[in-house]
Amino acid sequence: MNDPRIDRRDPGQTSADTSPEGGESHGPDLADLVRRSGNGDEASFAALYDATSTKVYGLALRVVRSPEIAAEVVQEVYLMAWQQSERFDSALGSVPAWLCTLAHRRAVDRIRQLVREREREQTYEEERTEPPADQTWQEVEQSMDAHQVRDGLDTLSPLQREAVALAYYQGCTHRQVAEHLGIPLGTAKARIRDGLKSLKSVLGGER
Repeated sequence: MNDPRIDRRDPGQTSADTSPEGGESHGPDLADLVRRSGNGDEASFAALYDATSTKVYGLALRVVRSPEIAAEVVQEVYLMAWQQSERFDSALGSVPAWLCTLAHRRAVDRIRQLVREREREQTYEEERTEPPADQTWQEVEQSMDAHQVRDGLDTLSPLQREAVALAYYQGCTHRQVAEHLGIPLGTAKARIRDGLKSLKSVLGGER
């Protein structure tokens, strides 16, 4: 079954059904429209869209809080409805309930997707703007021997010393240090960065 053209008009501007339960008793027979859609009747599917998309759009908008994203969710929901119309069973619930279930699930999926994208962007920005701690450590190693480095570690605060030792003697990443110490990632990065700066300063003064 080919996909129908469902980008008819803004779902927020379609005519809403007037019956208390979504239009099945006083408006078009929605279950029949779904059955006809399952047989590839695009005109019936267009009528189904016009009769129900306002309700679906309203639900999506309440979840995602963005008219643009809500409209995208509606398009995705009706594509799913077209693809799954042959399997619709009116004995399991009404057409509006079926469509709203699809809309709610898809809207929640979009929210989760947006959260993941924002987290990735935030992580990228943190890594892009964070001064490379490894460069500081390489400068320390190049200018001091192992004994001096070990002595220098003793001058750090216990918190800095623990974080630096985990990162550079045990090979832990910043995230692993944070998890091992039970602290936020930003805190772990700050302790390592500040510890290495202090170490370089102390050892540089002893030369």
